[in-house]
Amino acid sequence: MIELRGHHLFCLLGYRGMGYSPAYVENMTRIHQSLRNNPGTWIQIVKGPDHLCDKFPATGEYHCENLTIYDRDQDILNKMNLEIGQILKWEDIESRIREYITPSDIQVVCKTCTWRSLGVCEEGIQEIHQGKGLKEVH
Repeated sequence: MIELRGHHLFCLLGYRGMGYSPAYVENMTRIHQSLRNNPGTWIQIVKGPDHLCDKFPATGEYHCENLTIYDRDQDILNKMNLEIGQILKWEDIESRIREYITPSDIQVVCKTCTWRSLGVCEEGIQEIHQGKGLKEVH
């Protein structure tokens, strides 16, 4: 089972192989590709640092504990009708994205995210709506 916090549900949609450090990228790629290849993987929604935060570099501010990140997590969980502690399959998360989320939601719930300007998260949501699943990362 993979533990994920709210905003990482969106980050995985836009993931294109970039990250905060080589170790972070390696970890995120492994989790991303695991979900892509096996959408029946069980996910537990957690509050605070998750399996992606495990490899956040120890240099600079540890934003995984930033209060604005917790707010973003909760905003996304609210939009997707999910709760902390809930366990469901990745394919069920994709289904909820199709039901509750539009690409333009990124501009609102992720307005302070430094990755938002790349536009990849909106693209990822659109691809989920089209039934494509997570994009392959090389």
